[in-house]
Amino acid sequence: MITGAADDDPSGIATYTQTGAQFGYGQLWIAIFVLPLLTAIQEACARIGAVTGKGIAAVVKEHYSKKIVYGMLTLILIANTINIGADLGAMGAAAQLIIPINFATLVLFFTALILFLEIFMSYRSYANILKWLCVALVSYVITVFLVQEPWGTILKATFVPHIEFNFAFLFIITGVMGTTISPYMFFWEASEEVEEEKSKGMMHDGKPKVTKRFMKRLRLDNFFGMLSSQIATWCIIVVAATVLNHNGVKNVGTAAQAAQALEPLVHTFPHAGFLAELIFAIGVIGLGLLAVPVLSASASYAISEALDWKAGLNLKLKRAHGFYGVITIATLLGLTINFIGINPIRALVLTAVINGVIAVPLIFLIARIARNKDIMGEHRSGTLSNVLVWGTFVVMGAAAIGMFATL
Repeated sequence: MITGAADDDPSGIATYTQTGAQFGYGQLWIAIFVLPLLTAIQEACARIGAVTGKGIAAVVKEHYSKKIVYGMLTLILIANTINIGADLGAMGAAAQLIIPINFATLVLFFTALILFLEIFMSYRSYANILKWLCVALVSYVITVFLVQEPWGTILKATFVPHIEFNFAFLFIITGVMGTTISPYMFFWEASEEVEEEKSKGMMHDGKPKVTKRFMKRLRLDNFFGMLSSQIATWCIIVVAATVLNHNGVKNVGTAAQAAQALEPLVHTFPHAGFLAELIFAIGVIGLGLLAVPVLSASASYAISEALDWKAGLNLKLKRAHGFYGVITIATLLGLTINFIGINPIRALVLTAVINGVIAVPLIFLIARIARNKDIMGEHRSGTLSNVLVWGTFVVMGAAAIGMFATL
């Protein structure tokens, strides 16, 4: 559920809003189409972590060459650092809608707050608080039913794919896939399963004792987390298409423009614009506070596992200097992106596209590991899982190639 919530981070909100604004209902089908692919790849990652008792980086290190390990680490560091920077920038831009404070000051404040909470507070306690802020996403679900919708058109667009072979369309569709099936989620969910096993005393001589009941619960938790994520995705695209695209707003360049999508939710109040901005800001800030630690921690898990450092958010700072050091460095590197003149909202969409490209080789590795009997034993991927994971690789690869081909 944490992974699903983090999937709808500021990058996700911005990309889905731009999708609806630019193409109307034209890409609505992607929310349904991606659900089985997203569920399959995340289930495979969770299963790898649960069965091996190790994160993905540790498994790759054990069974593949150093070149592959370092290549994988490079990809995840690039993707996560850019994503962190874009999310921090979006949080600052969203906060400016309701607080008249300098952008740089707000971004620095959020960076310091996140690092303090992540290093000195247990992530489970932190996440339990922040998950309530994710309720702000429900505002999109409510807005869908407050606006007069062309339901016939929406249902057709949901289940009948519409594809345009041009750069603009393929750029955004790569971004939608990239912000939905993101590299950081692969590493995060696998490592979190290991954390769960440790907290439940399931590790024996460094190896987990996995029961059928545990695996069933893993699959159920994963499915409902990804389903909730895609319901939110569908609703954001619908709201943006109905409210923004139909009113001539086809390019979302600022936080204020993105917030306009929620104005129908509060149209009965005299200050609808401010209330829409307030709800939007709460959602972006809350999801950013949840997603940035996931991004930095997933990068740190990968590096710590590859270098045999002690890793885990359950560990105190004095027992895991390297682990928390990587978290700090990745977050600070991401912070610097906000001071080189890039529009924070547009940076979110670009980040999603970068994730969509970088995810492709990582999915190839995960597909190989999940199917490997020597690594996974009786819990290796079955036929359906194997087909869906390799299908994810082909689809995302084709979208990326198509985008570059039409550049």
